Amino acid sequence: MRDTFAQAFYDQAKSNPRLFMVVADISPASKIANFKQEFPTRFIDVGVAEQTLIGLSAGLALRGYRPFAYTIANFAIYRPFEQVRNDLCYQNLPVTVVGMGAGISYSPLGATHHTLEDVAVMSAIPNMSVMAPCDPAEVSAAVAVAAQLDGPLYLRLGKSGEPLLTANAPEPFRFGKLRQIKAGTDVAILSYGPIMKMAADLGARIESEQSRSAALYSVHTLKPLDSGGIAAVLQRFPVVVVIEEHVEHGGLGGQVKQIAWDTRANCRLHTFALKNEFLHVYGSQDDIRRKHGLSVEQIYPAVTRN
Repeated sequence: MRDTFAQAFYDQAKSNPRLFMVVADISPASKIANFKQEFPTRFIDVGVAEQTLIGLSAGLALRGYRPFAYTIANFAIYRPFEQVRNDLCYQNLPVTVVGMGAGISYSPLGATHHTLEDVAVMSAIPNMSVMAPCDPAEVSAAVAVAAQLDGPLYLRLGKSGEPLLTANAPEPFRFGKLRQIKAGTDVAILSYGPIMKMAADLGARIESEQSRSAALYSVHTLKPLDSGGIAAVLQRFPVVVVIEEHVEHGGLGGQVKQIAWDTRANCRLHTFALKNEFLHVYGSQDDIRRKHGLSVEQIYPAVTRN
């Protein structure tokens, strides 16, 4: 996702002179390095000063530019939260805050580099939109939206190695709309971000071992959430599963439960999320996910139990 974001931004910036890249002491990916060399006056590194990252981006936006404020996710939103809330959202400025390596992508670096609750935090601020593409193709589409969006946006990205999952999607990418990326009839699986690969693997196992058809949906826009689209899924499918690399409180699972209650949905609804805990364990991203109960092996029995 990181390299795709860099390429997508570079492609947009070549034809849009209002786009700026503002980073906070982070090494830019290859195509961002190309952008820096080609457009040095539109690339700014503020150093280890995340409040300045957001405040300077707000100032650029007030002058008519569209800056992307880019750094590791936890540093992009937690340390400068006051500036995100007051400088960007209160002013409703067109600044894209790019949180790279969100969730537990930086698993070996511990809790200081994890963003377990970023969707909840950013979604709670008025005027802020939240997007979390599930694969490189959705990253490119999200960057194109961000370059034109009139208002602040939190773009939640994985780190690297995410596979292409949407090449044969039956529905297009549309900001603010639920997207079916694989058709099915018996089970619907909703997810977002890099953990979508786990959702796809779960669907494949259900189809292989249960002889049931599993649909896969990308909830790439978490705010504004497509409540109507989710309600339709809850009414259509007898079993609905939500998988997210985020705590449930304030995440997608809790919101889907609310929609299910409000619409009196009769489906079996299963939600799987990170525990609302700081786990003092270390390992790979998959290791940490398993400690939170997030693996196909842990989820499969619960969703297939009669």
